[in-house]
Amino acid sequence: MSKPAPTLAAAGQAPLTTLSGVGPAVAEKLAARGLVTLQDLWLHLPRQYEDRTRITPIRNLQAGVAAQVEGVVEAVERGFRYRPMLRVAMGDDSRGTLVLRFFHFRSQQVNQFRVGARVRAYGTPRPGQHGLEIVHPSYRVVDDAEAGVVGEALDPVYPAVEGVGPATLRRLIAQSLQGLPGEDELELLPREWLQAQGLPSLRAAVATMHAPPRDADVPALLAGLHPAQRRLALEELLAHHLSLRRQRIAMQAHAAIVLRDDRLARRLTSALPFALTGAQQRVFDEVRADLAQPSPMLRLVQGDVGSGKTVVAALAALLAVGEGRQAALMAPTELLAEQHLANLRGWLEPLGVRVGWLAGKISGKARAAALVDVASGAMQVVVGTHALMQEGVAFHGLALAIVDEQHRFGVHQRLALRDKGAAEGIVPHQLVMTATPIPRTLAMAAYADLDVSAIDELPPGRTPVQTVVLSAERRPELVERIRAACAEGRQAYWVCTIIDESDEVVAQAAQTTHEQLSASLPGLRVGFVHGRMKPNEKQATMRAFKQGDVDLLVATTVIEVGVDVPNASLMIIENAERLGLAQLHQLRGRVGRGSAASSCVLLYQPPLSQAARQRLETMRSTSDGFVIAEKDLELRGPGELLGTRQTGIADFRIADLARDADLLPEVHRIGEALLDDLPQVADKLVDRWIGGAARYAAA
Repeated sequence: MSKPAPTLAAAGQAPLTTLSGVGPAVAEKLAARGLVTLQDLWLHLPRQYEDRTRITPIRNLQAGVAAQVEGVVEAVERGFRYRPMLRVAMGDDSRGTLVLRFFHFRSQQVNQFRVGARVRAYGTPRPGQHGLEIVHPSYRVVDDAEAGVVGEALDPVYPAVEGVGPATLRRLIAQSLQGLPGEDELELLPREWLQAQGLPSLRAAVATMHAPPRDADVPALLAGLHPAQRRLALEELLAHHLSLRRQRIAMQAHAAIVLRDDRLARRLTSALPFALTGAQQRVFDEVRADLAQPSPMLRLVQGDVGSGKTVVAALAALLAVGEGRQAALMAPTELLAEQHLANLRGWLEPLGVRVGWLAGKISGKARAAALVDVASGAMQVVVGTHALMQEGVAFHGLALAIVDEQHRFGVHQRLALRDKGAAEGIVPHQLVMTATPIPRTLAMAAYADLDVSAIDELPPGRTPVQTVVLSAERRPELVERIRAACAEGRQAYWVCTIIDESDEVVAQAAQTTHEQLSASLPGLRVGFVHGRMKPNEKQATMRAFKQGDVDLLVATTVIEVGVDVPNASLMIIENAERLGLAQLHQLRGRVGRGSAASSCVLLYQPPLSQAARQRLETMRSTSDGFVIAEKDLELRGPGELLGTRQTGIADFRIADLARDADLLPEVHRIGEALLDDLPQVADKLVDRWIGGAARYAAA
């Protein structure tokens, strides 16, 4: 007995158990794939299509070109030469013969293929022993009434759901589409907007995607460029944009302390041994304008490695101190936090500003004393790791929360720091920073709740790093190059991608490399640092390198962020083909921080894949972090680039930021219009695509 159909109004949110054939076990398997409601099935789009709208004469088949054929069984052979095998020869009126070959089959299937039976089969022919054959085609036996009768639409092939067969999934989706509401009930966007973009209604788009007509542009469908896909991508991007904007609006409904007193900031600017670049001054002006408002600042400052974000953060912190409030700067690693601490103490303490330190390794009486100073306000600027957010840490008057390398923190960690300063409806201003340049399209989609500033100019005196790409066979030359560089008083890095030897990975292990280089360069002091070391051991080695007590540092990618050694002028990255562009760019940013000419050598293990070749060529040809970020987005996609856990961007079902970037300006325009004029429609769009999932940080 079939289950009653849900009402149209509730159709999209109806559970899949309302479908015939979906009991608790099947529902659980579907839910594991994120398919819970009818709407989830509507948006579970095909990954490809099979054209069964025509029957190809067997004589016209081409090897490698999928086709549908129909003919009569002429012979059946069941064999067991090396493994069970079923061969079925079929012919048609074109006097062609085709063999259907099966390695996995049941006795019932053998009985279906009696000589004289009419069979329709679909698959990709390939050359066999006796002409063309199709291995494991999809097929069915047809009667005389069905002979030659074909459908009007292409057949969908859906992404697999573990434990649910393709035929069952296809049947359930077809059944769910019967409950698709009428156009007027389903559509949320004004018709004139869609017409201006040349896009169909949502109902037409969904119907087309699941059953494209026989004359559909299949290459466009497979490339994600068909108007039906663009329509769905537009609405999904719009829902994510609205979700972020709504969170921003909710955040800015809070009050924040107005920070206007810039006397300390002006004193620091005058005392600095260098002048701010034009980009640093522009970004600080944007930050200062935000901090002068009674609503909380929500600003992302992105800038390439070495562009001078910390100075901007220091000036912003002084605006808080100038008003008798506190600022906190949180970094993802102790190494990076310590570097910020050294810079801020050097700049701020001569101005009479007390800069404090709070990290996991501080314990006992030292921690207790630090907590008292933070709670009393004696510590005016507090630098630390995620220890800043732990229970027991209470601020006296936190007015500005600064988060560095924000993409390395989870949503809850950023919120926790903000909440440390929340009191009686007042929340701290928020400044988040990243040294990983973000492509404009990605920033538009991922950070619509933030204002974005870019420090797109390097300070004068920074020498461009020369990047060369070499095969691993030339390692011996590089050992001599290190010897020469260190003889001139310079320091060098040798970066490895793994710690221990592995039979499965063709990569030089860091441990082995350290031993080999120590033996090859007996006159040099060779240090070794990796992620599995105890934090204090790692810090000691890094400190020795920074102070010049280590000539060559062999390291894993643990040094990617936050190491500032101006005297290091040579970096060798082993097995560079195994690293992503962003990581390679961050590593390269560890050299070229002084005035000496610097080099980065990318060693690769041949043969190179096409993607690896593109990455290395990009690194060789440009040092512009924004250009590299755009290429990274093209090669890797947004999910990997941002880190899936923190953002939710990778959770797009249909949209692809690299492919659909040109839709973003329209998404922003429509989004702002909806928030102003049709807020109830904005709510419905967010509920449809995102629901109650808290995918984005409001921090």
